Amino acid sequence: MADSPAFCWVCEEIERATRLNRLEARGTVRLTMKEAGFDAGSVNRVQMRTILEKMMPTHLESKGIEGASSLCSKMASALDSAELGGGAPTAESPEEIFQRLGGS
Repeated sequence: MADSPAFCWVCEEIERATRLNRLEARGTVRLTMKEAGFDAGSVNRVQMRTILEKMMPTHLESKGIEGASSLCSKMASALDSAELGGGAPTAESPEEIFQRLGGS
């Protein structure tokens, strides 16, 4: 299965904004998504935004990326208007996602 447009967009932005190479950026995003219970082939804009806001800063900080929270916040905001070329997001809210994951 091909990677979703939201996944690809976030990986490209991380690669562009950090010292991580393509493989490192994609691997970091994949691991974060796996922890959240999502698949790179089906994650949508709404789900990816939640991951960026709630989980990605910690994962990027663990890779030595300074300003990870700020970067993720900027990416989450930009994701709303990014041209992804994918389908419409599902109705699952961030709260529903993290309730399913057992988070707060």
